[in-house]
Amino acid sequence: MEVRFLRSGDTGLVVQFGNAVDRAVNDRVLRLDASLRAAALPGVIETVPTFRSLLVHYDPLETTAAELTRSIEALLDRPQEGRRATRLWRVPVCYEASHAPDIAEVAERTGLSVEDVVSLHSGTRYHVYMIGFVPGFPYMGDLPESLVLPRRADPRLRVPAGSVAIATSMTAIYPLESPGGWHLIGSTPIRLFDLRWPAPALFAPGDAVRFEPITAGEFEAIRAAVQAETYRVPSEEILP
Repeated sequence: MEVRFLRSGDTGLVVQFGNAVDRAVNDRVLRLDASLRAAALPGVIETVPTFRSLLVHYDPLETTAAELTRSIEALLDRPQEGRRATRLWRVPVCYEASHAPDIAEVAERTGLSVEDVVSLHSGTRYHVYMIGFVPGFPYMGDLPESLVLPRRADPRLRVPAGSVAIATSMTAIYPLESPGGWHLIGSTPIRLFDLRWPAPALFAPGDAVRFEPITAGEFEAIRAAVQAETYRVPSEEILP
């Protein structure tokens, strides 16, 4: 796989792996991200993993794009270790119509029953490819093929925080109220982003997520616990 180095302004370098949204490609991005963090190269300020590339922010007073390129090429030439253990998050989701404005339409367009949509969506373990769009927004894949749909033709101006959505081969959770063009098939009462946390985003690239169906009553009970700051999203350490 050819690796490309692309300048991103005066303080950024993009390391690009391939052109596809692919688990193998994303794993290479995440392995390089871990290697760079461990190497602590002079001048590197921050790394931002995406589907198929890694953006490296650097201080131009301490290093240059050319120096960074040489250092990263040396890291890539070394045997790549597998990624370390990651986290599996178990996210409660209410798929009832009151919390899922598009689920009936999704069922109709896919030729499935609403129950099948819920079963397929909640029965899959998802990989967090990247965080983007708005703070804490996780792009997760891959959806079962029978749930793949294009984005909505009429995007909403306001999507409520906590909305669980699907589009193309991805699923996501809206951490904040924002515009959006994905199909809303559920809602979660958990909080995904909080500046008071040491790491403000709950999920990180490379994490795994499972959705666990809950009733509207359970949704309200968990939401109250979240607001009281007594609820913790169930999670466990797993091997990648």
